[in-house]
Amino acid sequence: MRKLLNTLYVTNENIYMTLDGENVVCKENNEVKLRLPFSNIEAIFCFSYLGCSPALMGKCADYGIPINFISQSGRFLARVQGASHGNVLLRKRQYELFSKPPALLRQNTVAAKLANTKSVVKRTLKDYPQIDEDGKLTHCIERLDGCIKSVYITDDYDGILGTEGNGAKAYFDVFDSLILHQKDDFCFAMRSKRPPLDRVNAMLSFLYTIFTREYAAALESVGLDSYMGFYHSLRPGRESLACDLVEEGRCIVERFVLTLINLKIIKPEDFDVQVSGAVFLNDDGRKKVLSKWQEKKRTDMIHPYLKEKIPMGLLPYVQSMLLAKFVRGEIDEYPCYLAR
Repeated sequence: MRKLLNTLYVTNENIYMTLDGENVVCKENNEVKLRLPFSNIEAIFCFSYLGCSPALMGKCADYGIPINFISQSGRFLARVQGASHGNVLLRKRQYELFSKPPALLRQNTVAAKLANTKSVVKRTLKDYPQIDEDGKLTHCIERLDGCIKSVYITDDYDGILGTEGNGAKAYFDVFDSLILHQKDDFCFAMRSKRPPLDRVNAMLSFLYTIFTREYAAALESVGLDSYMGFYHSLRPGRESLACDLVEEGRCIVERFVLTLINLKIIKPEDFDVQVSGAVFLNDDGRKKVLSKWQEKKRTDMIHPYLKEKIPMGLLPYVQSMLLAKFVRGEIDEYPCYLAR
């Protein structure tokens, strides 16, 4: 099994990254703030305006270390990644298979996403049954069960998409009830994306972006084309396959955001509100979230298909590896991730 290495998050907007031998060097006003060997790094996320030197980008490309450039608001800008070492026959088979994707692959993906969102509600309800006095959470679970069954009734793409939308609405309608502390400062009315209009949406959007980039890098590492997906529509610049696979893992982000709020790790002062009403994590907020996210990635989990203990941070790689096996025909179905 692959070893989980460190991810370097550069959140200081005044940092410039350079190359020094076999090390990444982070400088602020020509003063060295950090020096890390390449042997300890698997990916870099850069929120800095200054960016990095061409020599560093070339070395990272040689070592297969992707550099992701993210705006201060958490919007993905670009990724620098070296040559793909995947088997051309794997990609040829991927293009053939996903040009007319199996309906069951789409159905299983949506069903897994809905089942995992249901697990988030059930887990909170089990620990805090008193929050369901009005029965909203129980009703949500019933609606999600119904949506999971409905997914398999039709193999029509629009029908599957509509069922996913109904399930997502049922889930986010009760998401505010899962916030147990700091409710005055962290209220959630509905999902807002571009831009996020409250603190909860700001964290969700930020972490969805980070997690999707991790899936994209994992897919490329096993030889798959992250832009050729089977569920999300194909369009220039969208890593559709990464968007497909991250659907089943969104519950990890959502549970993580609830933990940050309910344990009072994140506070209102960790956000900036713009004149337009858009809400984004500020520099201190990003540091808190990314530090805890890195800790989360190091926690062990039992993979439901492999029945092996792996660090959570390897989940994108494991799922990408399993998808590659499915594409090659080594397994009959792609085993979606199902949260416990």
